[in-house]
Amino acid sequence: MVPPGGTAHLADAADGSHSGTMHVVRRTRAAGVLLPVCLPGLAVCAALLLSADGAPRRAPERAAPAATRPATGSHRAPRPPIVPRSVWLHAPGPPAPRPRAAPRYDDEAVAVFVHHTDSPNDYACADAPAVIRNLYAGQIEARGFDDLAYNFLVDRCGTLYEGRAGGPERPVTGAHTQGFNHRTTGVAALGTFTAGTSVPRAMTDAIAALAAWKLGLAGIDPRATVRLVSSNGHSRYPAGTAAEFPAVAPHRDAYRTNCPGEALTARLPGIRRAAARLQGRP
Repeated sequence: MVPPGGTAHLADAADGSHSGTMHVVRRTRAAGVLLPVCLPGLAVCAALLLSADGAPRRAPERAAPAATRPATGSHRAPRPPIVPRSVWLHAPGPPAPRPRAAPRYDDEAVAVFVHHTDSPNDYACADAPAVIRNLYAGQIEARGFDDLAYNFLVDRCGTLYEGRAGGPERPVTGAHTQGFNHRTTGVAALGTFTAGTSVPRAMTDAIAALAAWKLGLAGIDPRATVRLVSSNGHSRYPAGTAAEFPAVAPHRDAYRTNCPGEALTARLPGIRRAAARLQGRP
C-alpha cells in the first residue's frame, strides 16, 4: 500500500486522488483477548483465546458451515476461512468510526492486487484485529476514505480478514489500487516486505487460497493475464487506457509505488501456481 517513505497512495471507490501518512498505532499487549477466529485450513470457526505472543489457546468450539466445494471440473476453489470485519471493528480500543458510504459493486472481480501495509512486522497475531481497526480509523478519520481501502487483509500467521464492507463473496469495489479498483479485489499483507524481508509461508498460502476462490468465481485462471481499463490518470496508465496485468498482480504494476515490496512481489509466481492447483487446474 505505502512506499518506503511512508506516504500512502490510494484512491476511494470513485478513484479520487488521496495521499497521506498511514495511521497504525501500537497498542499495549494484554494478557489475552477472546476473539472468534477462523484459521486457514479449518472448516470450523472456534473461539480462540489468543495470548500476547499470538499463540492460540482453544476455548469451547462452535460449529460453522464447512467450505462448500464446487462441482468437479468447474475450476473453482472452496472459500477459505475469513474472519468477519465485526471482529476487528470490536477489537479493544476506542470505538471505530462508521463507514461514510454504502458499498459499491462491480459485475465480477477478475484480478487480485496484492499490497503490503508498510507497517511493523513484529506484531503478535493476537494484535492483528487491533492493527486493522487502527488502519481503518486512520483511513476514515485522517484521510477521508469512505471505508477500509482493502477488500481483505492477511496477518503473518495466515489468518484472512474481511476488510471493506459489502460481503466477501461479492465483487465489492475497493479503494486499494488507484485507477484499477473496478473489477478487482485487493488483499493487504500486514507488515513491510521490502528486499531481504522474510515472507511467512502461512501468509502466502492464505493469499493463494483467497485468490483461488475469488478468481474462480469469475472463471479466471490465477496464472492468466487479464485486461483492465484505467479509470483515472493517477495510475501508471491514462484514464480509458486498456492495460494487461497478471490475474494476481503486485500493486506496483498499476501504480508508481514499490508496494508490496520486493520480497512479497518475488513470491507472487509461486502464489499464482498454488492458486491454480487449488482450483484443480493442471
